[in-house]
Amino acid sequence: MKRTQETTYPVVARSHPGSTGKNNEDRFAVSAYRSDTVPHAPILVAIISDGIGGHRGGEIASEMTVNLITQYLANSEPTTPLKTLQEAIQSTSNLVFEQAESENGTRGMGSTVAAAWIIGKQLYTSHVGDSRIFLLRNHQLHQLSVDHSWVQEAMDMGIITEAEAKKHPNAHVIRRYLGSPNPPAVDQRLVLHSMESDESAMENQGLELKSGDRIVLTTDGITDLISNEELLGLLDGPSLEQVVTQTIDTANERGGFDNLSIIAIEIPHSQSLKEWFDQNWPKIVLGMIIILLVLLVGSLVWLSRISFLDKFLP
Repeated sequence: MKRTQETTYPVVARSHPGSTGKNNEDRFAVSAYRSDTVPHAPILVAIISDGIGGHRGGEIASEMTVNLITQYLANSEPTTPLKTLQEAIQSTSNLVFEQAESENGTRGMGSTVAAAWIIGKQLYTSHVGDSRIFLLRNHQLHQLSVDHSWVQEAMDMGIITEAEAKKHPNAHVIRRYLGSPNPPAVDQRLVLHSMESDESAMENQGLELKSGDRIVLTTDGITDLISNEELLGLLDGPSLEQVVTQTIDTANERGGFDNLSIIAIEIPHSQSLKEWFDQNWPKIVLGMIIILLVLLVGSLVWLSRISFLDKFLP
């Protein structure tokens, strides 16, 4: 893929260390591309990562995560996005583990990752850990990802309730992360309905995005303090800038105990014929004048030729 400086999709992304003076171990990257394999489709890659390990280890791991995955995808083509995302994440996990085990590494460091790859208007996702991916559509919020955490597994098995999970001592214990001794299983379920099967969630990959949709990626510093119901009200704001600012401000007002990171992407509305004409009418008028001049010159040449033939031929 070829990197481009501008993207068709409006994007606002921000990271804040929180209110407790904690070192910011979150990282994110947003990159726009074009590809000859899909010449008319803009491409956007958004990646968010939350480092674990402390003592700069988490910061190093999350930095490696977003940089290495971005580089891997940039060197690929968007022909097999799910396979490419899986390879990128597992390859990066191995490199994070090797760095952690090296002489200059920080043993035990790791990171989460949530990645959204938009090709044209098709969405592909992958995630490991408890950073989340959301879709806001028609004033409804869908959590597309599933947390890989102890409390999520306990809720799935009916051991604890959602209310109990928020206060549980294992609330921040994650079950998958990049940098583990063995590459983590990359979750490529794209969940649109809470009761659908894993197979159905996998079939949702390549989701056709609609004008006005918003794709949002967050780290757990935000979702630990703001419920999905509350997040809906924040993400459904009039502008992406306001969405991002109010979300981070709300988390900080509630203590900001962890780092706070969010990426918000909007699918632009299709341009109407009138809007297109209003924007391009000078070019249209100029083109019509050129065409008329060409036709006029052609007609004059043709008439002069006919006149010449009538004068000299019997």
